[in-house]
Amino acid sequence: MPTSALGNVEFDLLLAACAAGAGCIGAMVGLGGGIFLVPLLTLAFGVDIRVAMGASLVAVIGTSTGAAAVRGTSALSNQRVALVLEVAATMGAVVGALLMTLVRPGLLLILFGAVLLLTAALSARRDHDSALQELPPNRLARRLRLDGTVDGPDGPRPYHVQRPIAGIATMTVAGVVSGLLGIGSGVLKVLAMDTFMRMPFRVSTVTSNFMVGLTAAASVGIYWSHGKIDPHIAGASLVGVVPGAMLGSWLVHRVDLRLLRLLFLLALVGIAIQMIVQGVRDERSSDTLGAEVAR
Repeated sequence: MPTSALGNVEFDLLLAACAAGAGCIGAMVGLGGGIFLVPLLTLAFGVDIRVAMGASLVAVIGTSTGAAAVRGTSALSNQRVALVLEVAATMGAVVGALLMTLVRPGLLLILFGAVLLLTAALSARRDHDSALQELPPNRLARRLRLDGTVDGPDGPRPYHVQRPIAGIATMTVAGVVSGLLGIGSGVLKVLAMDTFMRMPFRVSTVTSNFMVGLTAAASVGIYWSHGKIDPHIAGASLVGVVPGAMLGSWLVHRVDLRLLRLLFLLALVGIAIQMIVQGVRDERSSDTLGAEVAR
């Protein structure tokens, strides 16, 4: 993105509005918003992929904070699970942020597109709610006091967290992806809690919103030290994403999840294809330039 456009008021307002939309959708599905913000910045605004990822991490922190401001004390949020899993996610995020400096921009675009396709595939499989299933207590989860309650048609009912080790392993991978690609990796967090640990879907998304900000905060300092956080772009994104996340947290109980998931999947696939195509073009251009220099 040309530096002359960074101070443009129209650019800042447009970016803030788009970030608000990303934050709203991210909060509703528990993905942090960064998974939409990075493609938006790179494809629509022409921002360098690493700068876009740095801005995304700042915005993810805002998304998480905005969501927590609306429902942080809600009975849906299992903060005990979040804190246990976040230890693994934080360590993974630091590793991923360090790897970011070693990967070429074109490869990052391709990798991001691949993660979007994986996100779509995994999200499409989540068609159940573990809250409706009677599961026995897990010994380790009980020792860690991870079980909770969720409101049902007949009032509050308990749920028993399953396979915490599998959840911790998945959370480590989610942290690496978060640091490497500048996103909250909410889909992997929700996957760990909803599919592996068999927590209710809405509990998983709310708990994921609480976690993504902590994971992003673990790697944002490394991006800053490498000059990958532009204050103008990150600031405009943050101004929009916080109210968007708060709106999404309010809407999550009022929007039909099936319609939301369908639109979400279509958007992911479309953006993923564009990012992979752009990444392949950048890699070909880089290889051509390298060959000319070698001559």
